[in-house]
Amino acid sequence: MSELVYPPIITALKTTFRLLDLRLDVSGSEHVPRTGGAVMASNHVSYLDFIFCGYGAQPAKRLVRFMAKDSVFRHRVSGPLMRGMKHIPVNRAAGAGSYASAVAALRRGEVVGVFPEATISRSLTVKDLKNGAARMSQEAGVPLLPVALWGTQRLWTKGRPRTLTRRHTPITILVGEPMDPTAYPDAAAMTADLRTRLVALVDRVQRDYPDQPAGPDDTWWQPAHLGGSAPTPEEAIELDRAVRGSRSAS
Repeated sequence: MSELVYPPIITALKTTFRLLDLRLDVSGSEHVPRTGGAVMASNHVSYLDFIFCGYGAQPAKRLVRFMAKDSVFRHRVSGPLMRGMKHIPVNRAAGAGSYASAVAALRRGEVVGVFPEATISRSLTVKDLKNGAARMSQEAGVPLLPVALWGTQRLWTKGRPRTLTRRHTPITILVGEPMDPTAYPDAAAMTADLRTRLVALVDRVQRDYPDQPAGPDDTWWQPAHLGGSAPTPEEAIELDRAVRGSRSAS
């Protein structure tokens, strides 16, 4: 099928990156297969993570089809773009259809992007993972690639104002070694290993990141265990519960 929407958007984004002088550091892109299906499973610290995770597949000349909540596809602006880029809508009330669409895409040789934490991590550490990425990898018989992103939270994350015009921000994209789905007895074991790998990759990109907070008011984008003022994982769980509770009450 022809790609009429995705390539121009990539070109526009690359132009934006240059204008903002984003300091993009991509490592491990050689792990993205040049042909055939694969699942890219990334940590999630920003609303923009799908852009930068997809950018990690660009050196392999692959277009990543991301699984995203269906409300994005119903939006009058984003909807036509998401459909044009052949991303995969996820209806959390009826997830079987979304899962089947993703597996079918993988079997057709597509690269599918997934955020197995499901929601953005307020603590900026790796949360517990859903097992969908591993299940898809095993059912379609394709490799699972862990991906670590860092710096994206400085542009737009939960509880912070958008700073989409921020200049000179370092963004790190690290693609880990592929996981062979046949090496695991079930999706639970594969998911556990995926989390172990993601934690190690995220820790690496956090510690190697070239910037440090500019002062006491700029520590919000660092995790607590590295001296930042982001919530601890336990505090983040309580914050998420409070937000869900307030939405249910309204």
